[in-house]
Amino acid sequence: MNGPAGVGEAGAGEGSALSAADLEAIRAVFARRLYVMDTKQWDGYGPCHTEDVVSESWAAGGGEAQVQGRQALTEKIRDTLDGASPVTSVHHGHTPLIEYSGHHPETGEPTATGIWAMEDRLWWQIDGRERWLHGWGHYHERYRRVDGQWLISYRRLERIRVDTGWSQA
Repeated sequence: MNGPAGVGEAGAGEGSALSAADLEAIRAVFARRLYVMDTKQWDGYGPCHTEDVVSESWAAGGGEAQVQGRQALTEKIRDTLDGASPVTSVHHGHTPLIEYSGHHPETGEPTATGIWAMEDRLWWQIDGRERWLHGWGHYHERYRRVDGQWLISYRRLERIRVDTGWSQA
């Protein structure tokens, strides 16, 4: 029996649906990205993404419109979280809406989209004082199976609310 919007067992990820294994692999690559980012395991960050990944996550905060490519994205997130003023971060992703979205026009591999409710907390130092950010919103992502492995090929962060402040001394 097929579930909502292209989710179900029929086709096992080859026709018009995603199998349970496909869904779990997509959830796992999303979770792995958050884990390696928050623990600053940069060698593990790039492999969560396709070589041609596009990220529009910084645009939500007034930054670069797009970062393109696995290496450029890894360098950008490393510089953001582990640069001159290191950031301690905690990212959570919840209640994903994952749907099959057809085959990639060049490779023929299956693709999917996902929307994840997200919450993040960040802390960093400015002139010896701790600054913080607490944000809520949604990640809008695309996934593509490459050589049998689901990877993130696109990400856009849409923030709903951001609170910022200074920690008490």
